[in-house]
Amino acid sequence: MTLFLTAITVLSLLLTLQAAHTAYIMIYTWDRPEAYRRSRAPETFRVPQKSFTVLLPARHEEEVIQETIDRVVRARYPASLIEALVICEHTDHGTIEKVEEKIAQLRRDGFQNVRLVVFNDTPINKPHGLNLGLAHSSNEIVTIFDAEDEIHPDIFNIVNTVMLEEGVRVVQCGVQLMNFDSSWYSALNVLEYFFWFKSRLHYHAQMGVTPLGGNTVFFAREVIEQLGGWDEHNLTEDADVGIRISAMGEPVRIVYDDEYVTREETPPTLAHFVKQRTRWSQGFLQTLRKGDWLRLPGWSQRLMAAYTLGFPTAQAILALYVPVSLWMMFATKVPVVQALLLLLPAYLLVTHYFMAMIGLFEFAEAHGLHASWKTPLAMGLAYLPYQWLLAYAAFRAFIREVRGISNWEKTQHVGAHRGDHAQRAA
Repeated sequence: MTLFLTAITVLSLLLTLQAAHTAYIMIYTWDRPEAYRRSRAPETFRVPQKSFTVLLPARHEEEVIQETIDRVVRARYPASLIEALVICEHTDHGTIEKVEEKIAQLRRDGFQNVRLVVFNDTPINKPHGLNLGLAHSSNEIVTIFDAEDEIHPDIFNIVNTVMLEEGVRVVQCGVQLMNFDSSWYSALNVLEYFFWFKSRLHYHAQMGVTPLGGNTVFFAREVIEQLGGWDEHNLTEDADVGIRISAMGEPVRIVYDDEYVTREETPPTLAHFVKQRTRWSQGFLQTLRKGDWLRLPGWSQRLMAAYTLGFPTAQAILALYVPVSLWMMFATKVPVVQALLLLLPAYLLVTHYFMAMIGLFEFAEAHGLHASWKTPLAMGLAYLPYQWLLAYAAFRAFIREVRGISNWEKTQHVGAHRGDHAQRAA
């Protein structure tokens, strides 16, 4: 029992340090005014010079793909400097039909800059589609949008300006889930994105270890070609590309401005949410196992990469800590000092919740939404179950990786971010 209590105490201290570090990077841009200012979009735009290839991989996206294509081609940027490639697998007849219908409509309206790329080889996943799209593209800057993305009309102006003024070759712009009140877990999911893109990614970029997002990321063509494209066997090809770019020593510019974020939706069902998080956790494990992070120049960068990529596994293990703690409350007696140490993670957990609650109201105000007093209460009740859900997804990812299962579990999109929320925000 003494050995067990000692081990639990050490684990509590480690958890406290981890939670304190997480709290720090959650408010990184708020704590550093210069980082906050740097994260904003330019106030004025340069004359359009950069040409953009938009890669739109789509699979079973009949409900949302047409509006996404429309938003891309009608952006406030010269159509002659944008080409959009929609990439589909040949048996996806529903999506292909919707894409062809939209292309025909756009051509009648004078837009000739959208093409459909259909493939019939394997693997059937996003990175394979991206590599095929890259081979069919020609413009200077390559970017990715997902089939359900609601992009801002000035997104190309922002990136054109940042690249011209700062000379950077990789720009990650903000992505934000919007439908915070559609399910018991949606508010917490929305806030994950809010803190990740608004603050945490800026810390990663400053460290030189940047696991990129899956869309609204812009690459100079020579960068992605130097990397050899995307890893077609990695379930988080975005994070993998980000680590490889960091290992090259290529700086990444992060832009998060509430007005210009790309809007998305939370997964519509619990099953889809678990599949999505399983894919992300397993992709992080694959990237960790590949070892490209070992080529990062400094030990602090390598440590940060190992921590970030390995955290899903630790999350699955640490989920067991909560029931053990609850059991100890009623079954064991420990010295007062040790009891206080064992309580430290709980204090940090409460701190994280209050930070999330404050973030909720800032998010809602920034996007013209309304969060009632019931939402923080629901978040409080859902907070621990949500962490256990993430832990379950991480454990499921670990089992899949051990068993060699790496099929792409697709997340359904229904356009929930394009309903009343989007109208109020507009």
